[in-house]
Amino acid sequence: MDVCTTKDGLVRGHRPAPDIVAFLGIPYAAAPFGANRFREPRPVRAWEGVRECRTFGPVAPQSARLPGAPSWSPGDEDILTLNVWAPASGTDPIPVLVWIHGGAYTFGSSAQPDFDGTALAGAGLVVVTFNYRLGFEGFGHIPPGSGPPYPENRGLLDQIAALRWVRQNIAAFGGDPANVTVAGQSSGAASAACLMTMDRARGLFHRVIAHSVVGPCYSMELAAETTRRVAAAAGIPATSTHLTSATPQALVAAADRVVDGYRQDPGSGPRHYNPVIYGPVIDGDILPSDPLAATADGASAAVDLLVSHTAQEYWLMDAVGSSPKVTTDEQLAQFSNDFRLPDGLVPGYRKLMPVAPVLDIYLAIFGDLLFSEYTNRLAERHAQAGGRAFTSRFARHRRGIEGVVRAWHCADIPFAFGNLTLKSVEFLIGGPPNAADHELSQRMMGAWAGFALTGDPGWSSLNGPTTSPHVWDTADTPAGATNAAARALWRHADFSPLRP
Repeated sequence: MDVCTTKDGLVRGHRPAPDIVAFLGIPYAAAPFGANRFREPRPVRAWEGVRECRTFGPVAPQSARLPGAPSWSPGDEDILTLNVWAPASGTDPIPVLVWIHGGAYTFGSSAQPDFDGTALAGAGLVVVTFNYRLGFEGFGHIPPGSGPPYPENRGLLDQIAALRWVRQNIAAFGGDPANVTVAGQSSGAASAACLMTMDRARGLFHRVIAHSVVGPCYSMELAAETTRRVAAAAGIPATSTHLTSATPQALVAAADRVVDGYRQDPGSGPRHYNPVIYGPVIDGDILPSDPLAATADGASAAVDLLVSHTAQEYWLMDAVGSSPKVTTDEQLAQFSNDFRLPDGLVPGYRKLMPVAPVLDIYLAIFGDLLFSEYTNRLAERHAQAGGRAFTSRFARHRRGIEGVVRAWHCADIPFAFGNLTLKSVEFLIGGPPNAADHELSQRMMGAWAGFALTGDPGWSSLNGPTTSPHVWDTADTPAGATNAAARALWRHADFSPLRP
């Protein structure tokens, strides 16, 4: 099975483990540049002979480089590729898990070491990861011009193209095209939430695993405002002619300048604290409405949903320096005002964290605002509309030499993929894993595999707002893993699409 037949030609993989075959860098759509730039993904041109698929394809245009991950090189155009890990033998089709990487819709790729699918494939899954267009290439708004309009949400359209490839080809790798689970984390989880409600994606998958869903989506007004700022930073008019003529590297550099401007300007509102300038756009066509509203209306009721978030999401952003420090009562009040938080929310967190410094209160609120509350609301709306939903919370802490290692954003993913021994994840998990960590990882992989197979991760589904989430932890986890009291403070918070 080291050679498989796809609709476009033969591919040869390699064996990262004796019983697993990995096929890397398989194109699922044509290069989205030249005449294809800013268009819907186009079909791949078939090839002759056997295509060697032993290395990852190039990453999408971006400026960031994550630990252990490849960087983008201008001129690398065949970015729409995917990777498959599958058991080397077996006769019956097995469940498929398709992973959408996160990265604020701006950076990251399927080649990150912690997304290696070898261990999950060993747990009984065919695992697929892929690259898609990021930043302006994937989510930038292009104003109407003299020619045909350029579609919004091109990154989401790439994701749908990858899922169509899975439906057409995955049986050749031992996967069951009638049992596909889409999984993702952060912006990848939010992408999965969008796909759950989109007509174009209907029927391409059957379950969703969404970790740390970030929301809400962007309004057309905010997308247009972002385009004006990026164009100004690039020194060009905000027209379709000038934007489509600008090089990818020019638009990446311009976006970085816009982000830096927000970071340096305390008066720039919400984007000062979270300068993510791209995301899915509510365009009334490809994405008609925000996933929360669409899910509440029953648009995703046929899909099983498993959500999770970490207990201390935003502490990671503080640790890597991507969030401004909020250390005074005045700054915290301004933060609350900028995000129009309910009046009682900050005092409520002070009562829950009576001896915590202002910075910790800010990080707790911001993590719940961006990730935890939206994740839980998505599950609740899904269940209320008749869908089956399961909730969980990653609360694993570990006491190290320098103190408690927190359950922060991204820390859960190496556990779920079974990739704890990589040097590149030691910062996320607080050093080399111990026996309790390996045991937790086995449980999390088992839950993902069980959910992909049957729709049951191993605990009760959500049947009301009082249902407690399943908690992922170890014996070393400090007490206080519940978030029920914090959730009550968000009762009157608004999560409508973001506007300028």
